[in-house]
Amino acid sequence: MLDRVSCGDLPAKAHTALRGAGDVLRHEECFTRAAFDGPYTIVYHEHRPHVLYPQETPPVVSSSPEPSSTIARGWTLPVPTPPSLVKRHFETGKLSRAAQPPLGAREPMLSSGQLTIGISNPSMTDPIYWSNADADELYFIHEGGGVLRSPLGDVRFEAGDYLYVPKTMVRRFVLGDGQNQRWLVIESTDAIRLPKAFRNEVGQLRMDAPYSHRDFRRPVFAGPVDEGIRNYVVKRQGAFFSMRFAESPLDVVGWDGSVYPFVLPISKFEPRVGAVHLPPSTHLTFETTDAAICSFVPRPLDFYPDAVPCPYPHSSVDIDEVLYYVSGDFTSRRGVGPGSISYHPAGIPHGPHPDAYENSVGAKETSELAVMIDARTPLTVCDGALRVEDPGYDQSFSGGAPRKTS
Repeated sequence: MLDRVSCGDLPAKAHTALRGAGDVLRHEECFTRAAFDGPYTIVYHEHRPHVLYPQETPPVVSSSPEPSSTIARGWTLPVPTPPSLVKRHFETGKLSRAAQPPLGAREPMLSSGQLTIGISNPSMTDPIYWSNADADELYFIHEGGGVLRSPLGDVRFEAGDYLYVPKTMVRRFVLGDGQNQRWLVIESTDAIRLPKAFRNEVGQLRMDAPYSHRDFRRPVFAGPVDEGIRNYVVKRQGAFFSMRFAESPLDVVGWDGSVYPFVLPISKFEPRVGAVHLPPSTHLTFETTDAAICSFVPRPLDFYPDAVPCPYPHSSVDIDEVLYYVSGDFTSRRGVGPGSISYHPAGIPHGPHPDAYENSVGAKETSELAVMIDARTPLTVCDGALRVEDPGYDQSFSGGAPRKTS
């Protein structure tokens, strides 16, 4: 969570009466994490927010691509493949654009019990509301933009943004006109949070944190809204359930708290530079109990005499390493391009491609832009990733020329 925000009409004290026109009592909804022990937001509705009508259609357990005339009521769920202890490369730019809104446009690439990493290439605005009651979600917007609409307001997002959406938050994506959308999606059953080390004792971001409170975009609250939409899909325990709201879920007159969607542009991340090569954890941006999410951004490189800026060969005995490449030249890799995902599992050493290590000596700066996910629980490759796998990637580290990506 980021900080406390207060919007709209609120009573002077929580759990006391707030009345509107005609002395009508507003309905208080407490949106809490970790039962009542974690961060929370209190929302005031014009109508009872808990009146929902289940749809007769049975829940969707997995949604394969459907005809373009049909809007999927959920995305494809992870289907694991047999384990293979090799370095792997997935060219996600080759995934077709889904004729679906964000609700139905997601393709899982890697997954564990706690973490799922996928790609979403939606082509239309969500026609209904939906939520993920299994996981927090963190999107990296590689291409595209639009607005995330929730009961708490609108959050604008654009290319280069991280977009955080809390577990179970009602949402609808309104996509920008004429924009190709390409998003990296990280689902975590554990809370995605700003690292505790970045906070001081009263919860402010420290002055030596790699970003400040001013760098984030929070919801813009507009008061009660009725878009005429009542259909709602909830993902829970790996299934998608359809229901209808009795009233608009956006009938909010005010709210305050610290659980809400927000945006952090990756361009606001302030990288650290050392005399010699610093470990990837230096670029930590978000964390969960099970994972670290890091931002590699353009920056000066190491400046000690004869420093080797290229990452050294590494045996990461406890962590699976995933890199999503956005743009620029990556110091240690050849044969990867925008949208590439490299997956280097724990158990075997990984490192730079041939010649990259020596050729980096003397380099003064890097243009790389990438998102790294380190996972403590071993990841499994999903079947959808096999369609865009580069079969020669693992052997490209032996000295053979890696296949050039388009």
